[in-house]
This record gives sequence, structure tokens and C-alpha cells, in this order.
Amino acid sequence: MNPPDEIRISALRLTTHIGVPEEERAESQVLEADITLRIAARFEEMEDELAATIDYAAVAARLQALAAERPRRLIETLAAEMAACVLGEFKAAGVSIELRKRILPDTDHVAVRLERGE
Repeated sequence: MNPPDEIRISALRLTTHIGVPEEERAESQVLEADITLRIAARFEEMEDELAATIDYAAVAARLQALAAERPRRLIETLAAEMAACVLGEFKAAGVSIELRKRILPDTDHVAVRLERGE
């Protein structure tokens, strides 16, 4: 059996207030996310209709709005909320998210990754 068809959004920038210390949450930060949306229909079954797929522009805008809604302490919390949003509000059969934060010295980033759904 073939794996499900996917839509990928790479390096989506999310502006948010995040961090364990209150001082860190006080200033906005830009995180990056890679999102893979697994869809139930095969691409060739969509007949070139937007309604048959997932509107990736709408997903990107919704996730940016979600990140900006409120402060959080953990990137793990935001990643889980993002996955629930995609599964609950869009037609995704499954989602994978990697969320990156540039915070530690001598590293490019710290990341969390999750998969939800099928």
C-alpha cells in the first residue's frame, strides 16, 4: 500500500511569547515550524478542486494566529495545540509538526517533534 499523499509547509514563522522564565515570555520570539499534512484523498482524485484538498494558506494563517493568541511556557504545549487545531479545523487525516526555537547558546535551535492522527 502506498503512503498517504502529503502537503508540507516548511519553516513557517510563528511570532509568540514563549519561555519558562517570565522575562523570556515578555518579549515576542519567532519560532519556525515544519508541518506535514496527511490527507485522506489521493491527489489524482481531487479533480483540481480546492475544496477536495487542504488549503495550506489557511492552515499557515491559522497556526500563526494560534501562536500569537496567548503566552505559553513550553514549545511542547504549542506544538500539541497546533496539531489539535489542524486535525480539528481542517480535513487532515494526520499531521507531523517540528517546532524550532533559537534559545540555547552554541546551538542552531532546540526542536520538538510530534505526529498525530493517521
